[in-house]
Amino acid sequence: MVKKIQHIAIAVPNLDEAVRMYRDILGLEFIGEETISDQKVRAAFFRVGDSRIELIEPASPDSPIREFIEKRGGGLHHIALEVDDIRSALKALRERGADMLAPAPVRGAHGALIAFAHPKSFANVLVELIQTGEHGE
Repeated sequence: MVKKIQHIAIAVPNLDEAVRMYRDILGLEFIGEETISDQKVRAAFFRVGDSRIELIEPASPDSPIREFIEKRGGGLHHIALEVDDIRSALKALRERGADMLAPAPVRGAHGALIAFAHPKSFANVLVELIQTGEHGE
């Protein structure tokens, strides 16, 4: 079901400042930015081997990321696991007892299909399933 870790997302209060840190200090390959209106975030992407680091900043006052940063001060937000067929993966997770945050996948960055499992299902870690390929990227 899971192919690889597609990305690790880090919530940041200031995207431009965080981009400079990850690009200029860590030396990671910056591959672009995108505003994801449906998710109410502005995101920057870095390539790390076959995976990515995604920095996410609230794009509106009602962004869930704003609440996350206010409670925790930023930091690791979620781990995204790439799957071939997100609908089958959602069905399998539900059958195995995982709680999903939404009943169906939605569009995320780069047009990929995404769905989130409730953190309580995975030891308080927010897990995102992501399907790329013909449905995105």
